[in-house]
This record gives sequence, structure tokens and C-alpha cells, in this order.
Amino acid sequence: METPPLSESAQPSGPPWIITQPAPPRKPRIFLWIVMIFLAFGLFGSFGLNLLLLAVLGGGTLEEPRVQERFVSHNRFGTEKVAILSIEGTILTGDGFVKQQIDHARKDIADGNLKALVVRVNSPGGTINGSDFILHHLHQVAQETNIPIVVSMGGMAASGGYYVSMCVGDRPDTIFAEPTTWTGSIGVVIPHYNIADLIEKWGVEADPIASNPLKTMGSIARKMTEQEKHIFQKLVDDGFTQFKDAIRQGRPKFRADSAALDRLATGQVFTAQQALASGLVDKIGFVEDAVERAIRLAHLDAAKVKVVRYKAEPKLSDLLFGQAIGRTPVDLSAILDSAAPKAYYLYCW
Repeated sequence: METPPLSESAQPSGPPWIITQPAPPRKPRIFLWIVMIFLAFGLFGSFGLNLLLLAVLGGGTLEEPRVQERFVSHNRFGTEKVAILSIEGTILTGDGFVKQQIDHARKDIADGNLKALVVRVNSPGGTINGSDFILHHLHQVAQETNIPIVVSMGGMAASGGYYVSMCVGDRPDTIFAEPTTWTGSIGVVIPHYNIADLIEKWGVEADPIASNPLKTMGSIARKMTEQEKHIFQKLVDDGFTQFKDAIRQGRPKFRADSAALDRLATGQVFTAQQALASGLVDKIGFVEDAVERAIRLAHLDAAKVKVVRYKAEPKLSDLLFGQAIGRTPVDLSAILDSAAPKAYYLYCW
């Protein structure tokens, strides 16, 4: 039986002695793709984890950031500089970013660039030590350089926030409060709590071993004795006297009228209008008004003035994850420090 001839399209190509076979079908590579995807995720996951650790441990350390200058207003290319130095939030040690701003300003003055300083205060105050530290170094700048310092109060400049505002010296019309500012709260407080009844109810007994009963004075585990109250009151009184002395230095009106200051130094917080009427502030105005006053006091040509604001240089953690991560490291010394009794120039409940 004869084999039917192949059609022309089915004729094998090439020499007649080579028989071609169809290529075998390719095996699926799904498994290979799965492995590659897992490797990619692992690589990027490892990179992200290392970046996070770098941000927390490196970019989010407790070290203070460096000071940057950001242009605010007037002439970007001006040769006469006015800087806005910010005191924000609760004042703790004072030796932090505020001090870095002061040092930066001092160097800029020495270089002949900075002609006037606006201190922007938005703070309820804080520790006596921290508030006095800041005021001391601002006073040094004013005395050593003689450049004008003008204060611009934000939403709150109370207690220690008012205390540091006394850096202006004797120059008139140098403390500006915004229309909604709260200020004043002149006084001292040592927070104390007595939870002895609660401890007894829980069946807990406080039994410290100390060299003297006064070593544990102010303990929250028992009621304060009259002797302890007297000692703490003396500490408060001394801090209160220091507060009023600082106000007399920054507010000439009260040097000749101590009774007027005593009437205001009750710890009460005042509105901007009340503070203006009583002489605690000079003007109601915004930071722009304080800047203009600083320009006039320094006898500058406004057309040649460059106004900058001191800002913290952003860390890697700030850029990647926001500013909150910069505060994630736990400082055990800060926890212990918070347990120690302190006197505060602080507006609080």
C-alpha cells in the first residue's frame, strides 16, 4: 500500500536525511516567579527595617538638632539680618535647642550679620532652673552685644514663659502680645500628691531607709508634716522673690511700684488686654509688629532687611516618619528625674 504524498506545506525542510521533530512544550515557570517575588519582598523588607533602625537609633537620637535659618519676610538678599528665636512648649532644662539658637545668634552677631533679635515665646513655663537658664543667656546677649531684643508672645507666655520675656531690658515698647495671648501666672508651684489612703487600701506599705526623716520629705506615700511644709514653702518663697526681681529688671514700671507688682503676682493668668492695662506687656500685636519694632530700634533700612526664623535641622527620622519618632528612645534618666520634686514657674491646673 502506497503512502500518500505529503502536501507541499507539510514537506520537511532541510536535507532529506534529517527528520525534524516538533519542539517540546515549555514547562510553566510559576514556581520560579514565586521564589523571585519572595526574594524581592525579603530584600525590600530588610532594607526598610534597616532604614527604620537607622532612623530610630541614628536620626532619632536625643541629641539636639543643628540650627537652620529660613527666610520669612522683607528682602531675601538683604544684608541686615533680623532673626526670630523661638521658645516653644514646656521649659525643662533650658540647655537644649533654645540654647543652641542663642549660641547661633551670638556667633551671627559677632560676624556682623545679625542686627536685632525677636524672641517668640509660646510656652506655659516650666522649671525654675530652665527658665532662669534661658533668661540668663538672653541677658548676656543683650549686655554683650547691645542689639535690641523684642518679645513676641504667642498663644501662651505664662509663668516661666513670662519670666523669659524679661530679656528685653529697659527699651520701651518691646513686649508684644497677640490679641488672644494668655500671660502672667506669676508665681511658683511645687506639685505634690498624697496617696497614703490609696496605698493603705491596696495593702502597700512604704518603708524607706533614710539617713534622716527629711531625706524623704514630700513623699506621696504619707501626709506631709508641718516641718516639711515649712521647708517647701521657704523654697517657693525664694523662687517667688527671684521671679519678681526678674520682672523689675524687665519692667521699669514695677521698680518704683512694688505694690502694683504684688497685686498682679498672684498666679493669675491674664488676657492680652488685661496684661496691657496692668503694664505686663507694651503692645498688642503679632510677630510682624514685633519685627518692625526691632527694625526701628536697630535703625535699619527695611528695604535691606532679611528676616529669618531659626528652625531645627530635620533628622532622617523626621523626614521618613515624622517628628514623633525622634522622641521614641526611652531615657531612663529622664524617668528618674521626673520623680524628683521640683519648683516650677509653670501655669498648670
